Amino acid sequence: MKFIGKFIFHIFSNIIAILVTNYAVPGFFSGGIQDLVIAALILSVINTFLKPLLKLLSGPLILLTFGLFTIVINAVSIYILDIVSQAITIQGLKELIIATLIISFINFIVSSSAKLGYKK
Repeated sequence: MKFIGKFIFHIFSNIIAILVTNYAVPGFFSGGIQDLVIAALILSVINTFLKPLLKLLSGPLILLTFGLFTIVINAVSIYILDIVSQAITIQGLKELIIATLIISFINFIVSSSAKLGYKK
């Protein structure tokens, strides 16, 4: 049950992150609310199952770059979301990088605050 609760929390966190990115980045487009929820669900599935595998395979690069290669892994995750989901459109590399930084930052802040709130 703990896994399902965390997964649902990540879906809501991704909804917030994609919504903020939609308004902040001009070349990043998402559809309506239903498309936003579907895109957040797909991104949560990618982050839950594919991202740990990518981190495992690129472990030496992550160590060599002192963890900065995880930004590339996050960008690959969002690019996969762009390919898989018809609701998300990213128009260029600059938009992909900015969207990656915004989504990663918002997910980090929301997850950290949730962990702090859960401990108390």
